Amino acid sequence: MFIDGVGLGADAAENPFFALRTPGLDSILDGRRFTAETVGYSGNKATLLGLDATLGVPGLPQSATGQASIFTGINAPAYLGGHLNGFPNFKLRGLLALKGIFKRLRQIGYRVCFANAYRPQFFDLLAKGLPDHHYSCSTLVTYYGGIKFFSMDDLFNGRAIYMDITNNLLKYQDYELPQITPEEGAMHLANLSRKYDFCLFEYFLSDLAGHHADQDQVEQVVDTLDRFIGTLALNVATDDTFLMVCSDHGNLEDNAVNDHTCNPVPLLMIGNPDLRRLIGDKTENLTHLLAGVEKGLSWKG
Repeated sequence: MFIDGVGLGADAAENPFFALRTPGLDSILDGRRFTAETVGYSGNKATLLGLDATLGVPGLPQSATGQASIFTGINAPAYLGGHLNGFPNFKLRGLLALKGIFKRLRQIGYRVCFANAYRPQFFDLLAKGLPDHHYSCSTLVTYYGGIKFFSMDDLFNGRAIYMDITNNLLKYQDYELPQITPEEGAMHLANLSRKYDFCLFEYFLSDLAGHHADQDQVEQVVDTLDRFIGTLALNVATDDTFLMVCSDHGNLEDNAVNDHTCNPVPLLMIGNPDLRRLIGDKTENLTHLLAGVEKGLSWKG
């Protein structure tokens, strides 16, 4: 699970992951908070690491380069000579086409999927060969990886999940889809994941909430994430399934600012403790996450 714009902040009032109730995350971490103070903790259920999102490049980490680093295993800010916000440019698109996570995993025989559903307008553009509009790294690695994009029909039939988890945003766009709870959304993703070797879901409202600095929006996002991840942890972290939650840069964890931060970003690993140790070993920044996925997939053959 990739969450845009969530770092690990201090145990302080300006950090909503500390100031608000997060019973789901607290339970996963054996009563500890989802903050920088808990980095390095490994318990019965989970391990929490803090990863460097700056990657040794001056300036605030940004979405395009952070996500490209996660999805290719390459230091994208160093490759470009700086951090890039928003959507990938031509050079980053080439990197994603060559080294994207789905393409790499498919080449060695794994079944993979991007769980997010897309609206009909996207498929109109896709029919033209995905022309040079603004697309996220996740959309591009899916396209370059040659795997299926899920539609509103898939979403309606429980075969995909919308980017806001609950389908709430779709009601404002005249889509007749039932609204669901974060817990139901988690079960949809859990069921979908069992059909694949690797399943990716992206949630980006967290970054928008951080930029807008709207307290109601922040509280809704934190509550949704807490309930969603808490339910996922109960239903997918088994001997056969392993859950990794990560981000590209900080933002939401510091309400004192409405921009990105240089805070470490989380790698929350939920599942088998031996696999947690294997993946956590030498995992220090965003470029190591793809190697962690590959370690997990090849673990025990």
